[in-house]
Amino acid sequence: MTGPKLILGSGSPRRLELLAQLGLTPTAVRAPDINEDPVGDEKPRDYVRRMALEKAQASRCAADEVVLCADTTVAVGRRILGKPEDANQAAAFLQLMSGRRHRVITALSVKTFSGISVKDVVTDVKMKRLSDQEIVGYLATNDWRGKAGGYGIQGPAGAFIPWIGGSFAAVMGLPLVETSNMLQAAGIRIWT
Repeated sequence: MTGPKLILGSGSPRRLELLAQLGLTPTAVRAPDINEDPVGDEKPRDYVRRMALEKAQASRCAADEVVLCADTTVAVGRRILGKPEDANQAAAFLQLMSGRRHRVITALSVKTFSGISVKDVVTDVKMKRLSDQEIVGYLATNDWRGKAGGYGIQGPAGAFIPWIGGSFAAVMGLPLVETSNMLQAAGIRIWT
């Protein structure tokens, strides 16, 4: 007997790569189109959980499917740093995080025909103090595009991160332990 089909509710190439580490290739990729703006003075953890839930709610799910959605945000205190609109905003984000700790919060949602479960993972990240030259050089790589907080730990900005407390994979956008546990609970077999 075969298990349910895995559907990835995200267009992120990093999430596809991370799923491959679990031996999983989704049957389909269906990135939901939702409004990702924070509401009022929403706290970062509440925001990212709401995003993961709304992505799952916006995703269709047949009886033989399991839909995995996720959302990642960077938080400095109560401030949410989403995907920068341009290089100037990316520079501002990097300057804000320079020499400080911030949190990367990734929320997962798993939708089956019978319901949705949501889990979040918080990772503490320390960014070294950045020089203007480092910021300008990093921005020129264009690696900041499409990334929460304006950086990807798995790319050139990895040279800016001397310490993390938590899940490296969660900072990339998909915490593997929690993803594996949630998918197995929904009937997806790992490494088969």
